[in-house]
Amino acid sequence: MTAAIEPSTEATAYPPALVALHWITALAFVAVFAAVEFHEYFPKGDPTRDLLMLAHKSLGITILLLVIVRLFVRSRVTAPRIIPLPPAWQTGIAHLTHTLLYAAMLALPLLGWLMSNAAGRPAPFFGLELPYLIGENKDLARPLKEMHELIGNVLYYVIGLHAIAALVHHHVFKDNTLSRMLPVGTRK
Repeated sequence: MTAAIEPSTEATAYPPALVALHWITALAFVAVFAAVEFHEYFPKGDPTRDLLMLAHKSLGITILLLVIVRLFVRSRVTAPRIIPLPPAWQTGIAHLTHTLLYAAMLALPLLGWLMSNAAGRPAPFFGLELPYLIGENKDLARPLKEMHELIGNVLYYVIGLHAIAALVHHHVFKDNTLSRMLPVGTRK
């Protein structure tokens, strides 16, 4: 007598809530980067420049909140298996890349918040003023700004690597790495 084959109940994709959080965070990053890059085209004191920086800071705090929710949800969800299973070195690079992404998503907004406080300004969040994490310290503001900019610049490359790797997995390795994080109606 042969045993009946049970249909697999193993998830082949991340839950829709986690997929939505991923793509909302990605869009927030595009907006954060666009705001900080475009603000340079306007002179200091120009209302558009100020509005772009306000958007940059508010969306940065939004990313911080999103990543906290993502980490909470992710801690309760088992990642769907990649099929076919990639070599250990690829998995190692993926884990390192994700660790760097999460670390940056936490560090950048916190550094921005600290930088604003050290410069004697509250951190804005869509019209609200967030509480001060530290007191005014002009000597600390500059190194915080430099660290914020350095991590932000490195993040451009890490996000690029992340996106390229997802596309390579999809088109070259023909695995489900990318489709696990695509919205339901777009999966193949």
